[in-house]
Amino acid sequence: MKDLTPNDIALRVSFLVAVVVTFVLFLILFFITNFDILSILIVFPTTFLIAYLGFRIAIEKFIYKKIKLIYRTIHNLKLKKGDKVKEFNFNSDVLSSVKTEVEEWDKTNKEEISRLEGLEKYRRDFVGNVSHELKTPIFNIQGYLLTLLEGGLEDPQINVSYLQKANKSVERMIGLIEDLDEITKLETAIIKMNISKIDLSELIVETVSALEMKAKENNITLKFINKPIKPVWVLADSVKINQVLVNLIVNSIWYGRSGGETLIKIFDLDDNVLVEVTDNGIGIEKEHLPRLFERFYRTDKGRARKSGGTGLGLSIVKHIIEAHNQTINVRSTIDVGSTFSFTLKKA
Repeated sequence: MKDLTPNDIALRVSFLVAVVVTFVLFLILFFITNFDILSILIVFPTTFLIAYLGFRIAIEKFIYKKIKLIYRTIHNLKLKKGDKVKEFNFNSDVLSSVKTEVEEWDKTNKEEISRLEGLEKYRRDFVGNVSHELKTPIFNIQGYLLTLLEGGLEDPQINVSYLQKANKSVERMIGLIEDLDEITKLETAIIKMNISKIDLSELIVETVSALEMKAKENNITLKFINKPIKPVWVLADSVKINQVLVNLIVNSIWYGRSGGETLIKIFDLDDNVLVEVTDNGIGIEKEHLPRLFERFYRTDKGRARKSGGTGLGLSIVKHIIEAHNQTINVRSTIDVGSTFSFTLKKA
């Protein structure tokens, strides 16, 4: 059925009221007075016309007044600061327009509520994760200090060892705070990228060399397998890209298999250079991949915590690459391994 406009409603109601008024007048004249054909031809049409026009004007005025008030209230509530009030044509299908306005308003409010709920969940998760990460080193430090205060300080076999362990827990807390501070600065663009022309190939060689000892300790072999003969010039912040490489390679060492290997490869993609860090480790389950770059997100919390990670490494990597206006991706298969890849713009 077609939606009725206020004009349609006013017309139909006025017509019905006019018919009723004319009929009542007919009954009054019929039972109380004598009237002739001339009276019928003059009085009834005049009565019908007056009743119809009068009621139609009154009904239209009432309906428009109420709808106009509803429309303006909703429209003004939707206005942002600086927006102009929309002039509305009330000769159009007002009811449909008000319905559309209400539906849009409802949709906007639901989206805003959903966004705020997401932010609140993120805040709760963030506070909970920070508390959880800080709790372990704080309790460890407290335990070591209590042992020393209760007599361990006098025992040469205990005092130095426990002080070293307490210091390691302090370093872990400092690392967590520094990582959080760096992510905050990256998100707010406080840290500016020092973009310059660098030899990516040379930077990878230096990074691999610096991490070889750590890889050997975990029985992992590092290989830069397709090192170009000529320099690979890219536009990047060498310090930050070194940090990206370190985080990705160390991550592959932590989750690699004993006796396995981590391969670093680069590929020419016309305007960009693609860097891949591949391991043949335990792999990552498919449902974890979309959240892998979130703060504190770990697929294997126990193992990552033992290795000393803060759970922020991949999040920092993502922020650094995005600050270069580039992208980072991951693909992985359980019991086969994982590959992290990112691009940099050619110089």
